[in-house]
Amino acid sequence: MSETTAHAQTKTAHAQAQTGQQHPIRLYLFVWGLLFVLSAFSYLVDYFGIQGYLRWTLILLFMMLKAGLIVAVFMHMAWERLALVYAILLPPVLVLVFVALMVSESQYTIFTRLAFFGAAP
Repeated sequence: MSETTAHAQTKTAHAQAQTGQQHPIRLYLFVWGLLFVLSAFSYLVDYFGIQGYLRWTLILLFMMLKAGLIVAVFMHMAWERLALVYAILLPPVLVLVFVALMVSESQYTIFTRLAFFGAAP
């Protein structure tokens, strides 16, 4: 009996490899709904008049969540091999880390100039 099950699984895997993966339309509709809700929350931030760092934090959070959903589902990264995911997603993440380091360094530079030269730049 286990040979029959193994044979059926092999046949199914072989058929999927030839035809490609098919994901249920329900998944895509659910993700579209989530994207709509996240966009609505992003617009509500402006509607309610939230200001300052909280505003930008919320907007960036909603943007990152939407981008993550799009990459994971519509670019099929959720079903790819880990090496391919790292090859595609790791370089932009590293660029963002280097940008953060440069911003930190620029703040240190302006602080040092103000401390030692005393005048505004």
